[in-house]
Amino acid sequence: MDISLIIKVAGIGILISVLNMLLEKSDRKDWASLTTLAGVIIVLGMVLTEISDLFNTVRTMFQLY
Repeated sequence: MDISLIIKVAGIGILISVLNMLLEKSDRKDWASLTTLAGVIIVLGMVLTEISDLFNTVRTMFQLY
């Protein structure tokens, strides 16, 4: 695992939280919820590739097919 993934996830989290606060202050709570959901989906997509790599590594380590 590379530290760049952690930095990317933290950057997306900070960006989404700032955008969420700005949208809630301007009474656009529906858009704030959608941006939060979009941030979660983006981060989940990034993390799922790493989890897939982890499972492939474990599978090759124990020679499971």
